[in-house]
Formats: sequence, structure tokens, C-alpha cells
Amino acid sequence: MSIKINRNIVLTNPETKSFLADAYYKKSEDKLPLVILVHGYKGFKDWGAWHYLAEAFAEAGFYFVKFNFSHNGTTLDDTSNFADLEAFGHNNYSKEMSDLTFVIDYFSKLPEVDASKIALIGHSRGNGNVVIQASEDHRIKALVDFAGISDYAWRFPPKEMLPEIKKAGVLYIENKRTKQQMPHYFQFFEDFKANEERFTIENAVKKLSLPYLIIHGSADETVNLGEAELLHQWAKNSELLVIENGDHGFGSFEPWSEKQMPKDLKFVTEKTIEFLKDKL
Repeated sequence: MSIKINRNIVLTNPETKSFLADAYYKKSEDKLPLVILVHGYKGFKDWGAWHYLAEAFAEAGFYFVKFNFSHNGTTLDDTSNFADLEAFGHNNYSKEMSDLTFVIDYFSKLPEVDASKIALIGHSRGNGNVVIQASEDHRIKALVDFAGISDYAWRFPPKEMLPEIKKAGVLYIENKRTKQQMPHYFQFFEDFKANEERFTIENAVKKLSLPYLIIHGSADETVNLGEAELLHQWAKNSELLVIENGDHGFGSFEPWSEKQMPKDLKFVTEKTIEFLKDKL
């Protein structure tokens, strides 16, 4: 039976704005476990080889969803470029958490989905989103971390720079791939500070009792392997899988023109499917 793919579903979160999601699944008489992929910083649903990962999950009997955060810089008309830098600059963790909750609410109510079996996968910064969500949302039954971060605050500029950034109102970070100057308005830092206890990833991880698979490459130059080891140490019920010589995208990058997943991502996908079939 062929996979059914619904691309660019428009979701309208009244707390943020409209954004897009893709769903991959096989038609079945039985309801399917729901797996949602959460992208990271400067990420998006159509990045790299994610579509091949989505197909693999659908083939394995899951209802798989990937989506763009409403303020990740993509638009409803342009899903793979940062065409809306103003939205990117106004992003913050509160908006991302609102979007993630909205996605879970929307897809868990569909007739094809078994709402008692929901898992989240977070890539890079997305790991923060999924562990916070799981610490607050009892519908989540399993988590998987793809090269995830262990702390948001470590990514901020040094404290002595914040007064200068506040005065300017914005901090620009160059996107090494696109060479765009990506704005971060000062509200981003204010939002974190106002919700620091909630947005401290260590706090969220220590509340978890659900199964948590942590996968990290030993050669990850974006997020150090030591962060995976910290997450594993904090979590009550975690497994750590280290991909020897694996990088931040497990061999995948943007743009991806190959007709299959890279070797490391294929292995990671197989291990994740195996884990979720066992735990859901």
C-alpha cells in the first residue's frame, strides 16, 4: 500500500500566526501512533533529507508529521527559504511552545491517529521544545533527541553584551549557508528571562519518567556530545546512542539532492523506529 502524503497543510494558531505542516501515513483500519518531528534553530520542515525520514516512518506504520514553526522565517508560499526575516526576529520560545501544542492538538484529533500513542522527535534546539512539552503534557508517551541541546541559555551572548543589544534592540547572526543576517529582537531574551524556570531544559528533563532515546554524533561540531551525556545523566529513563563520527545532521544537509537518506541518518531512523515500536 502506498504512502499518503499531505503536504503544506495550513495551520492557524491564534496565539501566533499561520504555518505549514506535512503528514505522511499509510491508510489502515487501525489507528496509528503519532510521531511529530520538531526542527531546530534555522531549521524547517523541508530541510535536508527529512522527507525520506518521514517516508520511512510512514512505511513502518506511524502517522508522521513535520512542520515549520510559525516564526522560523519561512512563509506559506516559500517553505525552504528564510523569506520573512521580520518573523524570524520576532520568534521566541513561548511562540514555539504554543505552536507545538497546537500541532499536537490538531493531529491527535484526526480519525487516523491513536491519541494514546504520541511521540516527539526534537532535532538540535528542537530537543528543548520536546522535553519541555513532555514535562507538561501527559499525552506524550516517548521522546527522541536528534543531536539535541541541553541548555538554551548557553546559546545567548555573554551577559556583558546584553545592555548593548538591548539599546540596539536587535542582534544579528549570519546564516553560514545563506549568508543572510538573521535578526533576533531583544524580546527573544526578555521572553526567556520571564520564563527561565520553565525554559531551563535541565528542569524539564528531570521531571520526565517516559522513555527517552538520546542520539548524538561523536563528531558533532554544532552541539557537543557532552550535552547528550548531560541529558542522559539527568533523565530517569533514557538511552544514549552515540553515532561514531556522526555529524549534526547525521550526514544530511541542505540542500539534499540524493535519492535516499545518508547512511548515518538511515541508521538513526531504523533505531528510532525500533525504539518507538517498543515503547508506544
